[in-house]
Amino acid sequence: MTEDILKVLGITSNELTEIVKENPSLRGFISGYISEYKLRKFFSEDKRISSVRKYDDHDRTRKSDIVFTYKGCDISVEVKSLQTNTIRKDGDIYSGKTQCDASDKRPIKFPNGKILSTTCLLIGEFDLLAVNLFTFENQWHFIFSKNSDLPRSKYRKYTPAQRKYLISSLIEVSWPPKPPFTTDVFKLLDEIVKDKVMHREPVKVKEKEANDLLEIQGSKNDSS
Repeated sequence: MTEDILKVLGITSNELTEIVKENPSLRGFISGYISEYKLRKFFSEDKRISSVRKYDDHDRTRKSDIVFTYKGCDISVEVKSLQTNTIRKDGDIYSGKTQCDASDKRPIKFPNGKILSTTCLLIGEFDLLAVNLFTFENQWHFIFSKNSDLPRSKYRKYTPAQRKYLISSLIEVSWPPKPPFTTDVFKLLDEIVKDKVMHREPVKVKEKEANDLLEIQGSKNDSS
């Protein structure tokens, strides 16, 4: 049984609440980790998904918060939250922005071999973006977008060729969601798997799963 963290720290729930209230940045940290936990639990409880795991936060070689296996393919997920000061409500529509970048600058390599030091995330660096919308209505809603569909950076110091591969650091989101975001995560996962198979990326596919994928592709080709 997991030991009660309040007992470990020697504080009460009221004291923890007061500490979080006095330190807004702490609330953000806690909310972010709860968001990752909630999403891992969501994926772990679905029988279509297996091998849900979280890598060490300090491992800078892996730009994803969650990785799992779906239809024989490893899917990497980056989890982000809303920036509280960007939240607006117009009737029944909520809007806000999420900061989608790395915590520190690091060198990235473009397809042409050139290197750039930036906090921007790369197109293709992970598969799926999940945005936690808890701050809208104090409910754990998530919306999702494929990495390839995310808006590109418009920062003028980057060349047009570089911006083509750099994801915008600040992305507008809404509830209900608008494209490229959706709540239908399995529709996106199917598209991601299809793309991985078509491009023959190395995937962990068991023999039966591989045959199932080929049968699915064959039936789609026959019906088109």
